[in-house]
Amino acid sequence: MLVRRKWGLLALLAFILLAVPNATFAQDKLDTGDTAWILISTGLVLFMMIPGLAMFYAGLVRTRNVLSVFMHCFGIAALITVLWTIFGYSLAFTASNPFIGNLSKSFLSGVSVDSLSGTIPELLFFVFQMTFAIITPGLFVGAFAERMKFSAVLWFSGLWCVLVYLPITHMVWGEGGYFGAMGVFDFAGGIVVHITAGAAALVAAILVGKRTGYPEQPMPPHNMTMNLVGTAMLWVGWFGFNGGSALAANGQAAMAVVVTQISPSVAALTWIFIEWIKNGKPSALGFATGAIAGLAAITPASGTVGPLGAFAIGLCSGVVAYWAATWLKRTCGYDDALDVVGVHGFGGLVGVLLVSFFASTTLGGTVEGLNMGKQFGIQAFAAVGAAIYTLIVSFIILKVIDLVSGLRVDEDTETDGLDVSEHGEVGYDL
Repeated sequence: MLVRRKWGLLALLAFILLAVPNATFAQDKLDTGDTAWILISTGLVLFMMIPGLAMFYAGLVRTRNVLSVFMHCFGIAALITVLWTIFGYSLAFTASNPFIGNLSKSFLSGVSVDSLSGTIPELLFFVFQMTFAIITPGLFVGAFAERMKFSAVLWFSGLWCVLVYLPITHMVWGEGGYFGAMGVFDFAGGIVVHITAGAAALVAAILVGKRTGYPEQPMPPHNMTMNLVGTAMLWVGWFGFNGGSALAANGQAAMAVVVTQISPSVAALTWIFIEWIKNGKPSALGFATGAIAGLAAITPASGTVGPLGAFAIGLCSGVVAYWAATWLKRTCGYDDALDVVGVHGFGGLVGVLLVSFFASTTLGGTVEGLNMGKQFGIQAFAAVGAAIYTLIVSFIILKVIDLVSGLRVDEDTETDGLDVSEHGEVGYDL
């Protein structure tokens, strides 16, 4: 009897020793399907910035500033790539404290071609997250388009990435991050990307000041065709933005893509329906702006809500973003040239708050037993905290740059256009 027990215990021990390592190896094993999907998603997100966002914004400015918008987007893409490689990735995604990481992975130290992050190469995770870091400051350049020095744009974007984007990213997505530990839902960057970009845009628009002649002088978009092409690039690229954030080729990624199509469709139709009632005609600009608002709003919720949630978020974001981009901007008097605050700031906020309810399985989401009231409190706290931090730090950065080198071009330079005055080239010839 004693011998049988010994053999039984030995068998159980052998099973544990074999099963536990195998489970660990299974978690860390490279999956080629996941890797292929994130490779594609990385390309899609970078495509959103260059040329997608560049074309979207360039179509909205006047002809003499088209090249400057492209230069802002391309310059930021290059600058953030360098910063992300040197220390950005390390500070965002290493474990150190709840607010920022450490420098142990600077220049990708210790990361080899065999290093894994879940089921994908860590190098791929590095570059996928890099594209998010690139597009976030790209979003807020629309707020001060047509009047900010190119040097100031680069300084602001670089310092902002270091002092705002990296800490917020770590707090939401990093190991042991402050907001992440609370249980905040931000699947693909409603807080990390859109609320921070919207808050920075508001501060920049106010400190840089209004465009010469605004609002008395009409400043219509010079090329709506270019803007709509940019909208299409952003819309399609957003499948990688949200779907890729599952970091796997699985059902969650599929649902993220599904809701990423539904929300902007509802938001765009909502926006033009409001225009139809108020102005008698639906505009292409309204459709494009509404679609981007719907995409921004579904971003934080895309991994946890279903079609019902996407429909509700799209509808609410269309209404709220329209209100913010028209009535609120006009009432407050700031010149957010390309409506970054209304579309991304308020659009992102809608998604961050509504995911508290529509993530629940009772409303078609994927989270069972969700305490909606508690989750709403977490979402609101994280959104407000990130916004206040961004407002304060962005203000300080802009004030320092203004004191050292100035933020804005002079009136003659603005009148001539930034293409010629800042870059010595003609970006768009009628």
